[in-house]
Amino acid sequence: MDTIDDLRRHLQWAIELEHATIPPYLCALYSLDPARNPEAAQVVGTVLAEEMIHLALAANLLNAVGGTPKLDTPELLPPYPHPLPHGDRSVHVHLAPFGPEALELFLRIEQPATADAPPQDDGYGTIGQFYAAIEAGLHTLCDKLGEEQVFSGDPARQIGEFHLRGGGGEVLPVHDLKSAKAALAEIVEQGEGAARTDVWDGDRDVFHPEREEVAHYYRFQELRLGRRYRTGDTPRSGPTGEEIAVDLGGVLPMRPNPRTADYPEGSSVRVAQEQFNQTYSLVLSQLELAFNGEQGRLRDAVGTMFALRGQALALMKMPTGDGTTTAGPAFEYVPPELRN
Repeated sequence: MDTIDDLRRHLQWAIELEHATIPPYLCALYSLDPARNPEAAQVVGTVLAEEMIHLALAANLLNAVGGTPKLDTPELLPPYPHPLPHGDRSVHVHLAPFGPEALELFLRIEQPATADAPPQDDGYGTIGQFYAAIEAGLHTLCDKLGEEQVFSGDPARQIGEFHLRGGGGEVLPVHDLKSAKAALAEIVEQGEGAARTDVWDGDRDVFHPEREEVAHYYRFQELRLGRRYRTGDTPRSGPTGEEIAVDLGGVLPMRPNPRTADYPEGSSVRVAQEQFNQTYSLVLSQLELAFNGEQGRLRDAVGTMFALRGQALALMKMPTGDGTTTAGPAFEYVPPELRN
């Protein structure tokens, strides 16, 4: 990252990366019966809320260096399955109900870098390596141009204190190298743990304030292994705490990677999917406006996301016709000129 334009391009990629986690996490969350799987729903819900915080942090970073966050764009919703944006091409992001396949994807997305892993600005092996490359680029450009030249964005476009119900962490305004590094650390540590070597992310568990919060990767490990981490546990030891029950019978059997093209025009499933696509595209529009100065739109976007839940659940209860699976949200981009 030798120029400000390089840095801005990579921070737009960070927005695309953070958003890429949201549709698969939403599908897993919506497929869970919270009465039969309260702990799994809690884990996926808290990770989802924190990914929304990471999205806002990435937008703050881009705004801080004079960029323009873009969310209402087809680049944020490529057809599924698709590679992790600008990352390891072998990692394919797909939409699926909660279960072993979804957990394997989530673990791969949130996988910690090794302590000696180098920064990677494209084709990265882990998200931590990508953000390490951004931090290195910030240092290089500040040394070359000075902090004032690098952090030239309008402070009024920074998203300030903003909390989502059920998530830890916070949105930090970015205005200089120190605050930029704090924002990057917030993203990385919540995902893969502190200092690449720890299970914990440095926050308190929002549902159990008496204990530390486990980073995203290790929360998904808890669900995969059926046991919680407790004080003294390490990545090497694995979780040794109380058991977590996961009832796979309490999961709606959504067909993976739903598409509107799989159903006839005018059919009930296709109409419901098209309405969901309209609503989700509205979310992207509201987020883009919020991150470009209209901060009141952020709460509008959160409200619209809650409305999505009812639409998704209705879809996940519609039979596909194969006798086994149900439909689900397709997350297909609707251009502004085709929106209701």
